[in-house]
Amino acid sequence: MSADRERWGTRFGVILAVAGSAVGLGNFLRFPGQAAQHGGGAFLIPYFVALLLLGIPIGWAEWTMGRYGGKKGFHSGPGILGVVGRGSIPRYLGALGVAISLVVSFYYLFVEAWTLGYFFKYVTGGVGVEISAQVADQTAASARFFGEVSGGGADGSLFTGASRLTLACWAVTFLLNIYFLRRGISKGIEKLCTWAMPIMTICAIIVLIRVLTLGTPDPSMPERNVVSGLGFMWNPDFSKLGDFSTWLAAAGQIFFTLSVGIGVVLNYASYMGPKDDVVLSSLTATAVNESSEVGFGGMITLTASVVFLGVSGTIGAVESGSFGLGFVTLPVVFAHMGAWGNVIGAIWFFMLFLAALMSSLSMFQPTLAFLREALGMPHQRATALITALAIGGSVFTLWFTRNGTFTGTLDFWVGTFFLFVMAMIQIVVFSWVFGIERGWREAHDGASICIPGLFKFVMKWVAPIYLLVVFVGFCVQSLPAAIGDLRRSPSGQLAMAIILLAIVAMAVLVRRGERRWRAAGMDLDDRTPTDGDPAP
Repeated sequence: MSADRERWGTRFGVILAVAGSAVGLGNFLRFPGQAAQHGGGAFLIPYFVALLLLGIPIGWAEWTMGRYGGKKGFHSGPGILGVVGRGSIPRYLGALGVAISLVVSFYYLFVEAWTLGYFFKYVTGGVGVEISAQVADQTAASARFFGEVSGGGADGSLFTGASRLTLACWAVTFLLNIYFLRRGISKGIEKLCTWAMPIMTICAIIVLIRVLTLGTPDPSMPERNVVSGLGFMWNPDFSKLGDFSTWLAAAGQIFFTLSVGIGVVLNYASYMGPKDDVVLSSLTATAVNESSEVGFGGMITLTASVVFLGVSGTIGAVESGSFGLGFVTLPVVFAHMGAWGNVIGAIWFFMLFLAALMSSLSMFQPTLAFLREALGMPHQRATALITALAIGGSVFTLWFTRNGTFTGTLDFWVGTFFLFVMAMIQIVVFSWVFGIERGWREAHDGASICIPGLFKFVMKWVAPIYLLVVFVGFCVQSLPAAIGDLRRSPSGQLAMAIILLAIVAMAVLVRRGERRWRAAGMDLDDRTPTDGDPAP
């Protein structure tokens, strides 16, 4: 049997934990950046389509599969998918999800350290953006500071440069993550999320109110105002909808922001009781996340950027990545807020740090659970191994920082491409292998509300076909260019090698885990279903 007997303390706790894993830097930085890159309002159309047809139904499937796997004593993606899929193939496919969460954590910790560094600078006086300078000069000053923090000027600059701020902040964030991981599900992750989520929400409201009251800061450019910023976010450019990369990016953002496909929801739901509600819990966590992403992340960052840079400047700010808006543009905005600028800046980056901390914990947790199951490790030893893996992976992200190519490659392939693949695997396993009728009954066992019957058709047919069409379209239209970029970038090739190594390593551990689980007499192929269905 599984050695992992932890449970969530309350239903509210698991909802906040899942919402906390979802409400991260993807909401406040990645979403605005993706929206700006893909036409502002035009991005919201495939985004909300993906939410309705993919995010919500696949979320229900993940919560249901996670709880069912927990009944069998499994808490990791490979173990749960093996039970639900009744065989070794889904188990090995589940190794991809563990690899995704582990690799994402390598660069997520790095970005998390930036937020702490910015918070520290705002508390102690700001980032060097002078209010008396021209906007172009302010933007340049902000970009220089961001380059220092992110090491974008040259590989190894974080270790050889004059400032060690990022390394110090990385060490603090890393130790905090390990501290909460060691405390476990209820005493660590749940307790953190129960106080961090409300504080983060209050911070977001304060910053949003200030941004929406910016008006027209530069009378000589009346088109740069709050209304124009909101218009860029909500008025679509329909010509962008013919680009498959926009649809892939929208679906990838939904998966990233809802933690779909990464194994987090499978893991978190496995610690629920056998009759705990998964339908309303999933929907509530999704609603909390979407209100934060669109209502806070988009309206704060995109609106503020258009007010000071205009639409073209906003689009240009994200050409080199999604982080420019949050780390370069907003410090310029804060500089124009007078005496309160540093206060608002400190609130903004403290909010980002809390969001990042909750999310990074959720990325370590699936790997931690898998190591415990596959290797039979006690919690503290598994945490020590996670510590070693995280340090090893982070060495690369902290060294190869030039132009953000290394981190950008990791983000695209594991944060979008393989995440998309994993989502396809999960919905097919749930709807076609486990069976949509059986899955439907399992989801409603203990449910507080009923899922509309239409979603049975959506989960079995619409979601898989939607995913397949967008994926094939992207492979035909954009994948050759992405591979070409990879071939021209040594650091990008190194990033891909790390991804593939992580996938292979997790697959090897699945094989070892299978032998261990069978020796322990665990029902890893669901030969004795817990829901009354006949054995295969």
